[in-house]
Amino acid sequence: MALLINDVLVSTQEIALRLGVKHKTVYTWRARGVLPEPDFDLGVGPVWLWETIEAWARETGRLS
Repeated sequence: MALLINDVLVSTQEIALRLGVKHKTVYTWRARGVLPEPDFDLGVGPVWLWETIEAWARETGRLS
């Protein structure tokens, strides 16, 4: 998958900030298999394209 300059990668910390939840909540979602699989796994850990998380959050009612 090629990244474009306007693609935004987000970590679990950034997901928590953007969705207004605690960082622990994002870890819990991931542990329970609720969060989508990461788009990439970098040396710093898993990251997602914001569009992946945004679509998931809208579909699940976590973002309006």
